[in-house]
Amino acid sequence: MLIINGTVHPMDGPVIPHGYVELEGEKIARVGAMEELKDTGKGEVLDAEGGHIVPGFVDAHCHLGLFGDGLGFEADDGNESTDPCTPHLRAIDGVNIQDRCFQEAREGGVTTVLTGPGSANPIAGQFAAIKTDGRWVDEAVVKAPVAMKFALGENPKTVYNDRKETPVTRMATAAIIRENLAKAVEYRDKQDKAMEDPDTEQPELDMKLEALTDVVSGTLPAHFHAHRADDIATAVRIGREFGLHYVIVHGTEAYRVADLLAQAGVGVITGPCMGDRSKPELVNMTQENPVLLSRAGVKVAICTDHPETPIQYLPMCAAMAVKAGMDPEDALAAITRNAAEIAGIGHRVGTLTPGKDGDVVVLSGAPLDWQSDIQAVFLNGKRVK
Repeated sequence: MLIINGTVHPMDGPVIPHGYVELEGEKIARVGAMEELKDTGKGEVLDAEGGHIVPGFVDAHCHLGLFGDGLGFEADDGNESTDPCTPHLRAIDGVNIQDRCFQEAREGGVTTVLTGPGSANPIAGQFAAIKTDGRWVDEAVVKAPVAMKFALGENPKTVYNDRKETPVTRMATAAIIRENLAKAVEYRDKQDKAMEDPDTEQPELDMKLEALTDVVSGTLPAHFHAHRADDIATAVRIGREFGLHYVIVHGTEAYRVADLLAQAGVGVITGPCMGDRSKPELVNMTQENPVLLSRAGVKVAICTDHPETPIQYLPMCAAMAVKAGMDPEDALAAITRNAAEIAGIGHRVGTLTPGKDGDVVVLSGAPLDWQSDIQAVFLNGKRVK
């Protein structure tokens, strides 16, 4: 497939005003200016007719397939709110890839998502990075697990206060996280010692601690759900204490500590931005959050938190950041390159780089103009719209 005559946004280099993208099999083969294209070959050609060609959009945080569309409790598989510590839960065991919202994602140009448990539990479980096309989730996986979900603030407090169980304070939420991370360090050290010393027995299998071992070793990123600035500080405190590789999810008040996050090198996945201030910790929500973070030097992604904002409106969320003052290319990066890099899957998706997955979106106009129509979507080199 050869896509020609479009404004190409490679996201790994300058915009190409009149360019092309060539797909070969499941991968991107070539990207360049039209004047450099000597031969259109014998394959299929799609004329973008002066439109725009961008990488497939990446939603760095959502719950696609875990809260089913229009099905109520039967399809509510995102929160195991019976135990505040559930790191052994795997998103891939709950995702219903037959949910019609996957089709809406593709039609909206969203080709990759990070999806996983909700924020009822301080330690919620394992997120997965998956493509939005496939008949079962196993064939759609880009990386699983891709992150461990932790939650701070109002949500765990509310869930367990209703049950009259711990945690009902922010202190208890942090203590549960800290206690289980400490146990995971001890469990890992015992495993390492047993590997080195034949006379030392392996610790008894503990699936929760097994799931946390890669987190405390820094090889599996920790995604901290945190809205208020004080909860963001708690995430940073715990992250430093255990040497975690971590990012902030939502970060509603992250703009208040943007310079501190930039100094600490902490990325933020902002959003959802399309909604009301439905709970106390959202009282200081502003559309300028990703703008101020980006200006401070924080790596920013923008998410829908689907179903909070329907998945197909991811580019509209980025457009709202532009309206608030964000540079259009920076906002586009927040749903392509930055989202992929923060997720640890930048080697596969997020830019139109030869050798990466053939995830491409062709639009009639500028990618973040709400009047632009999505003309075509390619996922792993296959046209899905």
